[in-house]
Amino acid sequence: MDLDLFDYDLPPEAIAQEPAERRDDSRLMLVDRTDFSIGHYYFSDLPGLLDSGDVLVFNDSRVIPARLIGTKRGSGASIEIMLTGPLDGYEVDTRDWLALARPARRLKAGDTVDFTDDLSAEVIMKNADGSVQVKLLSNQPVYEAIEKNGVLPLPPYIKRTAQDQDYQRYQTVYAKAPGSVAAPTAGLHFTSELIKDCQDRGVQITQITLHVGSGTFQTVQSQDIEAHHMHSEWYHIDAETASLISQAHQDKRRVICVGTTSVRTLESSIAPGATSVLPGWRSTDIFIYPGYQFQMTDALITNFHLPKSTLLMLVSAFYQREKVLDAYAQAIKAGYRFYSYGDAMLIV
Repeated sequence: MDLDLFDYDLPPEAIAQEPAERRDDSRLMLVDRTDFSIGHYYFSDLPGLLDSGDVLVFNDSRVIPARLIGTKRGSGASIEIMLTGPLDGYEVDTRDWLALARPARRLKAGDTVDFTDDLSAEVIMKNADGSVQVKLLSNQPVYEAIEKNGVLPLPPYIKRTAQDQDYQRYQTVYAKAPGSVAAPTAGLHFTSELIKDCQDRGVQITQITLHVGSGTFQTVQSQDIEAHHMHSEWYHIDAETASLISQAHQDKRRVICVGTTSVRTLESSIAPGATSVLPGWRSTDIFIYPGYQFQMTDALITNFHLPKSTLLMLVSAFYQREKVLDAYAQAIKAGYRFYSYGDAMLIV
């Protein structure tokens, strides 16, 4: 498929630069795939749009303060290191990381970047794709040093640095497993009270983990989207969650993924033709675009995504590309706010 099929025009003022005053004050577009209708709500209305027996699947990954700002030892040049994931596995308390450096041209293997008196990074290797492999050096546990000295990495389309409010609002209320460099943003709209309201209506709540990597910012370079390769990301599903979701699927109750990361996790965890979700830690580089046959996802809560992005392609696979772009056009006309701190869409 041609990349340009997933393009659309978005006025810059439609890109949300700040979160809504309250998480569930954001707007919610309801898209019904059976009759092609579109309804307009607020996110606080969500419990009334769900059915008893539905299962909401949250991604409980926590965003880490992955931006480390320091100076190159010897020259004093200002260097930013953006951690994108552990080099081996999913444990964040490790010294060995894959990262992006800015400006990368000032670094070579063997250089050291100092962030504080007790946290530095030695450049081990520069990769062909522009990333770097670094070893973090500290006298304290590495992740403690990252938490103490790192800066929250807001997406590049938010034209400001992270402020105090972002350390709370660019994190879901149920986040607990550290490892992501970007928030699973569909979950940002939920409050603890709203989750309880859903449960009081008979909706089941469960959590998986997918650590969002730098691939979420990666642009699709190939004109033929099928030539695009996704970066690998780690995910985890525990046995209880796998059983709950599998049973709902067998009972023909709706499995509603909160965010594209939950979709990618569930769709990666089930073999073609199978009916059960597999528990455990695994990695996935699944790329979902139109033509994909969903096996486990019955409905989707998601934000409005960038033009030509893999996230928009996933949503277009779940519905119809033309219908999704029409919904986006209606959202723009109605003044919806786009991207991470923007409004949401429920596709049923």
